[in-house]
Amino acid sequence: MRILHTSDWHLGRSFHGHGMLAHQAAFVDHLLEVVAAEQVDLVLVSGDVYDRALPPVDAVALAEEALVRLADSRARVVLTSGNHDSHQRLGFASRLLDAAGVHVRTHARDVGVPVLLEDQHGPVAVHALPYLDPDHLREPWGLPTRSHEAAMTEALRRVRADLARRTATRSVVMAHAFVAGGQPSDSERDISVGGVQHVSAGLFEGIDYTALGHLHGRHVLAPALRYSGSPLAYSFSEASHRKGCWLVQLDAGGFIGAEFAEAPVPRPLARLRGHLDDLLEDPRHAAAESAWVQAVLTDPVRPAQAKLRLERRFPHVLSLGFEPEGAGPVGVPAARTGGGLSDHEIALDFVRDLRERPADDVESALLRAACDACCDDADLDPGVVA
Repeated sequence: MRILHTSDWHLGRSFHGHGMLAHQAAFVDHLLEVVAAEQVDLVLVSGDVYDRALPPVDAVALAEEALVRLADSRARVVLTSGNHDSHQRLGFASRLLDAAGVHVRTHARDVGVPVLLEDQHGPVAVHALPYLDPDHLREPWGLPTRSHEAAMTEALRRVRADLARRTATRSVVMAHAFVAGGQPSDSERDISVGGVQHVSAGLFEGIDYTALGHLHGRHVLAPALRYSGSPLAYSFSEASHRKGCWLVQLDAGGFIGAEFAEAPVPRPLARLRGHLDDLLEDPRHAAAESAWVQAVLTDPVRPAQAKLRLERRFPHVLSLGFEPEGAGPVGVPAARTGGGLSDHEIALDFVRDLRERPADDVESALLRAACDACCDDADLDPGVVA
């Protein structure tokens, strides 16, 4: 059996204010191409199909299109919900979808009940575990502690109880969790409960293949225990990631190997750091001219019109930070508020303390206009004592 393992589509997500739906649609096209070219028998989507519980209508339309196209392909599909999904909305009409070969599993009540498939070597039991919230499951499942480890331990107990009743059946588990050994990026939502979010990798021992979701970088925690990662980068911390899916093979004895099918990169990410003039002139940064850019300027004094100047070379600057060389931690400037100071003078003090040089005449005029605009009487600065 040839399996394509993917997860964390996050349909409807934006990247620093830029819509990603067209890029996500291009990934769906790529996914279908891989299914056809590699003769994939089974597609696993391990949670976080959407980016939020109430997704925008265009994201729902793309998800529908993806599932219709997969249902028309040669592959069967098993899809689970993640911590970003609404299990009720994503799981709507799941029994009806079963008839189309698209198996959507989003409810904890289905844990321990597999999707059963067959190939030339016999049966494969796919245990599709949705995101398991310990708060919601502690009472109905009688969990001994309020932790993800406790919830996953009980889920795997139910999975193994089912597998023990079967003979010569290979096992696949899908799980959306933070398994120990993986490295998070900046774009995953924290799922800690009382500071406990990790799940032991040892819980999955003996399973022929475990398709993990939640972490956005691909990881191989053990040969048959893997994260596919997200198909697109959703934070600059993922600039070095290779995005795509795992193409997994099972034979009569279980897992025999996996190779990575890289996804297209619609626009690369670049993280730049240094003095503004160096970034603008250094030929080593030529590749970043077409990338989404995160820049951190280290000039001792904050350069004027820094973003505008950067955009002349790097038109896709999305994030700009300042970390002056040799500077200590930046605190909140101490404003002088007594002695009859006007709001305008307080604002000028703030600007001078923050960037270590005073406002010029144009900036001073803008600050005065802003202060006046906040007053009931535009001609009266309320900081002035009559």
